[in-house]
Amino acid sequence: MSFGETPITIIGNLTADPELKFTASGQALAKFTVASTPRVFDRESNQWKDGTSTFFRCAAWRALAEHVAESLGKGSRVVLSGRIRQHDWQTTEGENRSMLAVEVDEIGASLRFTTVTINGKRTSGNGAAPSGDPWNTGSNRPEPGNEPPF
Repeated sequence: MSFGETPITIIGNLTADPELKFTASGQALAKFTVASTPRVFDRESNQWKDGTSTFFRCAAWRALAEHVAESLGKGSRVVLSGRIRQHDWQTTEGENRSMLAVEVDEIGASLRFTTVTINGKRTSGNGAAPSGDPWNTGSNRPEPGNEPPF
């Protein structure tokens, strides 16, 4: 993480299945939204209730994107760490637009309400298969260049 970036950790649920795409240069990109809903105790009713949900648009790149798309689905409870990014663009009508999104560095299933089984599949940090992997075809994805906004 670079100096001046805004780190964030989010716990919440995916609102839909991740959308996996590939850029023109072959980079995998998974887009998804996480809803984080606080639980608040209502003293009058003596019960826990859902607070107001906050929705975070998220993006994961390269091998992480593929792992997210293969492992997580709508309703999955996750814990993620990433950086807040602002994206500015102009519509075809010439209107200026801006949005905040989370570029995901790490994500995993929350074990608070469920269990998971890890299948042991491993890749190197750059998205390529390990050198000892018999399925390794040698096709390594190129380094990120001019990445599109979330």
